[in-house]
Amino acid sequence: MQINNIMNHVNLIGKVSSEPQYIELKTGRKIATFTMSTKEMYLDAEGNTKTRNNWHLLTCWGRWIKVIEELGEVGSDLAVEGKLVSRFYNSKGARKIISEIEVNDLIIL
Repeated sequence: MQINNIMNHVNLIGKVSSEPQYIELKTGRKIATFTMSTKEMYLDAEGNTKTRNNWHLLTCWGRWIKVIEELGEVGSDLAVEGKLVSRFYNSKGARKIISEIEVNDLIIL
């Protein structure tokens, strides 16, 4: 693995939390996007255990499209490896940013 790939690397285990949406580009290439939820345990100021849910936007290309189509049901446990990608767009005159995980590898658990 090259050092450049190590600097932007994401590993997550969670649950598929939205139905995948499929987009076909003008080039014919397909993209699947969906959200994944993860849980994080922490202690509050009083020492009580708390749970925080996080939602992550994932994007799949290539061979992972078929895997997600067949097995990526809401509630499925999933492990993903990928990289964080950010995109900008304008909405009502304001510049917005979307950060998503571009999946390089995944396993339905």
